[in-house]
Amino acid sequence: MTGQEWDWTRTVVDHIDVRASRFAESVRFSEVVLEPLGIPKLHQHDREACFTHVNVVAAKSPTANLHLCFHARSKAEVDAFHAAGIEAGFRSHSEPGYREYAPGYYAAYLLDPDGNNVEALYRDVGNAGHRPQRGFVSVP
Repeated sequence: MTGQEWDWTRTVVDHIDVRASRFAESVRFSEVVLEPLGIPKLHQHDREACFTHVNVVAAKSPTANLHLCFHARSKAEVDAFHAAGIEAGFRSHSEPGYREYAPGYYAAYLLDPDGNNVEALYRDVGNAGHRPQRGFVSVP
């Protein structure tokens, strides 16, 4: 099967737990950078916060060397994700832009408080995973 043949609308991961050594700061990071992507915090308890399919969980031993990529509905969302993180004092891992990985691969990267690489990705026209958004106006 090729990327062109894959059903890019199919959900393949139900949820993931990201263990955080600095729980409050990791929750703040997620709140700040996921808001521009339209990803809400659904609930928070003493040691866990749920951002739809991603849970931030307090732990002494944090998740390390993770690359976590969130879907963006436009290039503007990718830009806003990165800008929100920088404005809140988090570290950039790479500014928004097209990548050489594949045609139409528009992404930005931030580092979470434990140093994990968090990406926002928009699959633009020309990318195998591109899908026009119904009822959503893409801003160039």
